[in-house]
Amino acid sequence: MRPAPLLAFSALCLIATGSHAQTFSEEIFDCVMDPADIIDVGAPVAGVLENVSIRRGVVVIEGQIIAQLESSVERATIRLLATRANSDVAIQAQTARRDLIQIQQERTATLVERNVASADQLQEIEVELVAANALVAQAVLDQEISAQELARARQQLAQRTIKSPIDGVVLTRNLSSGEFVGSNIPIVSIVQLDPLLIEAFLPVELYPQIFTGQTATIAPAAPITDSYEAKVIAFDKVFDAASGTFGVELELPNPDGLLPAGHRCLLTFPGTG
Repeated sequence: MRPAPLLAFSALCLIATGSHAQTFSEEIFDCVMDPADIIDVGAPVAGVLENVSIRRGVVVIEGQIIAQLESSVERATIRLLATRANSDVAIQAQTARRDLIQIQQERTATLVERNVASADQLQEIEVELVAANALVAQAVLDQEISAQELARARQQLAQRTIKSPIDGVVLTRNLSSGEFVGSNIPIVSIVQLDPLLIEAFLPVELYPQIFTGQTATIAPAAPITDSYEAKVIAFDKVFDAASGTFGVELELPNPDGLLPAGHRCLLTFPGTG
């Protein structure tokens, strides 16, 4: 939803062109409308770009795919590991061998009771049974390790798909398909326009009257003719002695991204003083 214009804008313009303000509620201050964030989006791993699916000025949402690294080797590795992880042939073979030895052990134990077989023969078979159980356990462990290796390979493949970390607008696209992505050059830069951050510098005399959550009126410079409400979210606790001012930051909702960033504005605090 577009921010609702305030009727106070016409009065604001009259104040701006009139005599010097005498009260806090009438004073007008210069301000700048900054984006909430500018993010340089790179790749967590190096590689060659297979494609870049967005261009400058395109609106993106969080989680949207913006680029893909070449990943044929990673996909082949996943197919190999999937075959290994999904195969239980080794487990079946070792289990069948273990079951056979266990039958032999049971038969030999019966023969020992009848004094047909010696205790040494039974002991040898029991040792083989212990070893067979260990081989079954090892086969099960190998399959679990293969499953974990497959999960790791899939994570590595996922890292080669670059997604937008925020909702925003593409500010610049620095690389194209076929180019190498390293650790120093971002693929794209994305600017977050909702909310906008309003920055202004006020005289130190007004410091006692500023508080977090305080509402102010923001009137962007031409060609924008409406005015909007913003709220104070932070202000400096250290003054600039040279200018006798302190910084104030306000948050201006901009859900549809209709208001531009990097634009000058005027700020007032109506209803105070």
